[in-house]
Amino acid sequence: MRFRAASLPAAAAVSLALLASNGAGAQSTDPVSTGISAQSLRGHLSFLASDLLEGRATPSRGQDLAAEYIAAQFRRAGLEPAGNDGYFQVSDWKYAERDMRQFAFTVQAGGKTLNVPASAVDLRVREAVSLKDAAVVTMPWLEAMKDAARADGKLLVLTMPADRRAAYGDLQKFTGKPALLVLVDGSRTQGSAANGWLVEEGPPRPRDAMRSVVLYDAQAAAALTDTGADARVTLNVPGPVERAVKLRNVVGVLRGSDPTLKDTYVMLTSHYDHLGIRNGDIYNGANDDGSGTVSVIEIASSLAAQKTRPKRSIVFMTFFGEELGLVGSRYYGKHPLFPIKDTVADINLEQIGRTDDSEGARVNAANLTGFDYTSISDTLQRAGKKVGVKLVKHPVNSDRYFAQSDNQSLADAGVPAHTLSVAYEFPDYHGKDDDWDKIDYENMARIDRMVALGLLDIANNRKAPAWSAVPNAAKYLEAAKKLK
Repeated sequence: MRFRAASLPAAAAVSLALLASNGAGAQSTDPVSTGISAQSLRGHLSFLASDLLEGRATPSRGQDLAAEYIAAQFRRAGLEPAGNDGYFQVSDWKYAERDMRQFAFTVQAGGKTLNVPASAVDLRVREAVSLKDAAVVTMPWLEAMKDAARADGKLLVLTMPADRRAAYGDLQKFTGKPALLVLVDGSRTQGSAANGWLVEEGPPRPRDAMRSVVLYDAQAAAALTDTGADARVTLNVPGPVERAVKLRNVVGVLRGSDPTLKDTYVMLTSHYDHLGIRNGDIYNGANDDGSGTVSVIEIASSLAAQKTRPKRSIVFMTFFGEELGLVGSRYYGKHPLFPIKDTVADINLEQIGRTDDSEGARVNAANLTGFDYTSISDTLQRAGKKVGVKLVKHPVNSDRYFAQSDNQSLADAGVPAHTLSVAYEFPDYHGKDDDWDKIDYENMARIDRMVALGLLDIANNRKAPAWSAVPNAAKYLEAAKKLK
């Protein structure tokens, strides 16, 4: 994203009068809430979402700078380092990347040849692709989902429905085997997907298993979807080259005070990566998920400053690689720094700075994915009442988005885990204009106060959160039983 000059973060210790002015509606004067400042959040985010960090892509120099900044704030708050290298959980990876100077995509139709630039596509294919004058088959979306075999071995063109997330869900169940799938998406004019990826062991995820290209070029899309145009496609996608990289989750712990409960853990998490530089533009990701990252920093600072330590230990962690498929949190799930069986909850923060939700303004309100899945929603609702924030269940998105963020990695292991947000979707989602000056810092501070109080409630309660006996939580409940 394009950004203004960054300012240094505000000091943690600000006057009580200034802090008290940050609230709206119900006021809270407890020391935890007054330790959370809208101005401090603004200071942190104006650095982490500045052009200097170049969009914090995984991997990148900007992401490394962000990791060092987060670690410095954990150190300043007095958290105990909990990684395998100080505040860092360091892991070795291979990063595969292709040279897009070798990319070529042409559409021949109606006697014309259209050249599609690399900036107008997202590639959902890992290996090299070479097609010359490939014939095109165009089908309606629902017809293709029901009769997938008709396009086997051919280049299949489908127009993406308006509900893109649901469409990708359909594709995970798609049984067809086209030579290549071209998904026409009219929602924007250029792509934003990475040209590189982390190399993981095991089979590809369902979304990666099918060779596909998402197309945003309007002229080429019109030519491909014109059933009378007899279109043909020539495509060259270069193969990847791998290089070794080191990636870091950032983690600190506030040790508990109870002789028994201090060896159990409550987690507050977010992802600190974003999309990096795409097509020459910096995607700074202020709301997604700079807002969650600076909130983890601010809440950690407030709780660490309290005279009385919580009974349970609280782990503060920011993950790399969420934008590449929850990679950092999945790594943690497989290589936990604290025993999974002793981890009682995870509250993951995503997109909590913007109030201009696509469904309307959202002030003094927050969402929770998997709202009915555990007892954590009750705890956060009680905390919200103290600071004037209402925690609500979205009738559709609460369940739909449960698996879309890093809470999923903990939930799969049996840990009661949710993602808390303000806006599920907002105008600049994964766009180059998700800037720090569009954040509602006063509202974000109130959300953070609710989270801090809820986190402290869980940490001081001898009864740990538990999964509910609802159908959509059944597999997580089973995973939790295996931990006992």
